[in-house]
Amino acid sequence: MLEIKDLSVGYGKKEALHQVNATFETGKLTVLLGPNGSGKSTLLKAALGLLSPWSGEVTLDGRSIAALSRKEIAKKLAFLAQSKATPDMTVSQLVLHGRFPHVGALGRYTSKDREIAQAAIEKMGLSDKADQPLSALSGGMKQNAYIAMALSQDTPYILLDEPTTYLDIAHQLELMQTLGQLTADGRGIVCVMHDLPLALSFADSVAVLCNRKIAITETPEAVCASGILEQVFGISVEEKEKRYHYRYP
Repeated sequence: MLEIKDLSVGYGKKEALHQVNATFETGKLTVLLGPNGSGKSTLLKAALGLLSPWSGEVTLDGRSIAALSRKEIAKKLAFLAQSKATPDMTVSQLVLHGRFPHVGALGRYTSKDREIAQAAIEKMGLSDKADQPLSALSGGMKQNAYIAMALSQDTPYILLDEPTTYLDIAHQLELMQTLGQLTADGRGIVCVMHDLPLALSFADSVAVLCNRKIAITETPEAVCASGILEQVFGISVEEKEKRYHYRYP
């Protein structure tokens, strides 16, 4: 279990999050919602141990993140940032790179590493593109390649910062369906998003950030019923047959 306990963190002298509490479980897709600057990306960075808390702590399976090495964290948490460079490598090379935390002292990939990477490539529907350079892929396929890399990292949790950005509608839906399949396989997915209807339609749990805190963490239905989205975003969100729509008052 990934737990955030009374976490306060910031940049320089500016506090970004104040006494935040959150619990992320395996087998669930949790979406972080909030206006720009509300601390969503900061929360992911703190959860990964990339930002040192001013107070409070982050624990992973009962152990403080601060006490774990980067390699130990990488065996538990995979992270896909919003902005990613396109390295000069093929899909298979990128996906195999996800095995790096498991590589031994000699720095060599084993046959098991290659099998796990190949399975991730197949799961993401990239078998026919394995030998293609990343630069030749569409935005949607490139995103799938990065998710395959995260899968090959073989972690119980995957954290994603705005993974649907720059994707067309079809690829957005396909990606969210893939994330749902990963949670069904037992992974814990934590995902920053801005598209409210898309997030609410696929999330198991929704955490809404506002004023440096998490205002609510609940099911999509409960979050909509609470009225918090109207308060935070100034819009009315309606649910009909598990589909969500929003409109300005």
